[in-house]
Amino acid sequence: MKNTLQMLSIAALLFTPLHAEPGENIVDRIAFGSCAHEEKPQEIWNTIVAEEPDIFVFLGDNIYGDTEDMSVMRHKYNMLAANPNFARARESMSFLATWDDHDYGLNDAGAEYSKRRESQNEFLDFFGVAEDSPRRERQGIYHAEIHGPEGKRIQFIMLDTRYHRTALTKDSTRPRNTGPYVSGSTKEGTILGEDQWAWLEKQLHKPAEIRIIASSIQVVAEDHGWEKWMNMSHERERLFSLLQTTKAGGVIFISGDRHLGEISLHNDAIGYPLFDVTSSGLTQSRDNFTGVIEPNRHRIGTMFWGDNFGLITIDWDREPDPLIRMQLRDAGGDIMFQQKVTLNVLQPPSS
Repeated sequence: MKNTLQMLSIAALLFTPLHAEPGENIVDRIAFGSCAHEEKPQEIWNTIVAEEPDIFVFLGDNIYGDTEDMSVMRHKYNMLAANPNFARARESMSFLATWDDHDYGLNDAGAEYSKRRESQNEFLDFFGVAEDSPRRERQGIYHAEIHGPEGKRIQFIMLDTRYHRTALTKDSTRPRNTGPYVSGSTKEGTILGEDQWAWLEKQLHKPAEIRIIASSIQVVAEDHGWEKWMNMSHERERLFSLLQTTKAGGVIFISGDRHLGEISLHNDAIGYPLFDVTSSGLTQSRDNFTGVIEPNRHRIGTMFWGDNFGLITIDWDREPDPLIRMQLRDAGGDIMFQQKVTLNVLQPPSS
């Protein structure tokens, strides 16, 4: 085992850093996804590469670490690095990333996970974050950066919904297989923690035409009993209120975690249509259609169970207004769902 770990560590070091470099280059194709098991072949990367995205956003469960032993965590990251399909993807596009519970280290865990600081170091090492980066001093992996010139700027806001999150409340009355957690009734606890909330407010004041906000758990969906922002309804309302008070335009949420794909729309949250595009998983989807459609009052269309990834494209030069396409694609690249919206629709009321 020791020799295997050494070989994989050497293989990982041969790759260039995974993080995207902010700059003036126009970004108009953004792929994203979650839930990729490091022990599986991950052929879906070849389909993603064929779409020629500028950036890929990892939404969490990027490996299935599930451990308090950082040598095991590192071994699993190195397994991902050594995967030839992932290696080709790594050479062809930039990456941004946040984590969810399994790469954080413990199923459904928040602040109670005892190795969160150590896990953060492993995450930052794998994604090539410089040793002198402020992200090394931060409690949590949240991060933001802006790509593109003025008039075509995309701000990527990578939230950390694990490091500071209060433990969730379980609901023993929920039917089996509908999720174990209370939905919408808790008034205490936090998802982001106060430092991250203050940081997020500053980010939302920065000028950008489009803001892609990555949350490992769903923001808009509220009916199921699995992990989501609605488990702490006061935090979800705080998020919506912050988007309103900062007058942040162009917001689109992308999320993972659920082992299914769907697009949700909230028309009454922030003064303009709020989309949440959920893509999960790259390898860990529910690959068999059961005929059971999970309730989601905000869903556009239906659900998709197979392996999938998301793709957002922006036609910046379309007159009179840029056109945004939000897509869910299957492992073969076919479009399963698509929602189109012009950028002027995603703006706060003028009043």
